[in-house]
Amino acid sequence: MNAPPVVYLFSFLLAAGAAGLISLRHDATNVLAGLLVIMALLLPAWLKMVGQWQRAVVLRLGRFRGVRGPGLFFLIPFIETIQTLVDMRIRTTEIRAEEALTRDTVSIAMDAIVFWRVIDAAKAALEIDDFRLAVERVAQTSLREMIGTHDLSRLLSDRQVADQELQRAIGAKTVSWGVTITSVEIKDIGIPASLQDAMSRQAQAEREKQARETLASAEVGVARQVREAALIYASDPIALKLRQMNLVYEMNKERGTTIIIPSDLASALGQLFTRDIAPPQPDPGPGAPI
Repeated sequence: MNAPPVVYLFSFLLAAGAAGLISLRHDATNVLAGLLVIMALLLPAWLKMVGQWQRAVVLRLGRFRGVRGPGLFFLIPFIETIQTLVDMRIRTTEIRAEEALTRDTVSIAMDAIVFWRVIDAAKAALEIDDFRLAVERVAQTSLREMIGTHDLSRLLSDRQVADQELQRAIGAKTVSWGVTITSVEIKDIGIPASLQDAMSRQAQAEREKQARETLASAEVGVARQVREAALIYASDPIALKLRQMNLVYEMNKERGTTIIIPSDLASALGQLFTRDIAPPQPDPGPGAPI
């Protein structure tokens, strides 16, 4: 662990001062120069500095002394040592499970990302040899265990539930090391090609079934409306004739053609339009009286 740059500057100044005192060639100045040289050598070992995101685990004669940092702190030279530096930032670990069997015996491959961070630097440094590797191994095994306890359909439909369950499983194993799992996100679930084809056909069949059910329900609704309309027309002949006239108009309004329908529609139209017109009088002839 290096000291901050300003410490080396002070050490250089102390060494330069000691050299100046030695040049005076007096016993008192030589003793003071020797003290300055010792201070110049011990100052980098005495004053240390770590970043805002780091913590230094300090041992005193091999026993845990405490966690120092961030910023400047002091060590007793040759007695206290920094055992390790622990990064307290959030880190990511990618895990993958290949050919893992689900509860319904389907072989899949799953990729996930684990977000974790150290919350207790002392435990992370003293309770386990390599906490980074341990987190990766625990996450790998927990992923396989989680896959084996769920059906494929649930893994595909409830990814958030699987993420939360995996986060709890990994966090329960790493909490004793001073490591917490902030979140787990499943990236991808690989399914065999044959199973993908079968699932595609199943989904297509389900959609076709829903479409037919929707069409059948629509036909039922249309039939009910037609039945009600038929009852209305049966009870009111005038309404039926008006509907027939409207149909003729709808068929003829855009095409501009003449439609001849051999039915009683013509007589119905004649009755409607000639009801109020008087019939023509016959010609009396040339000899008829006036």
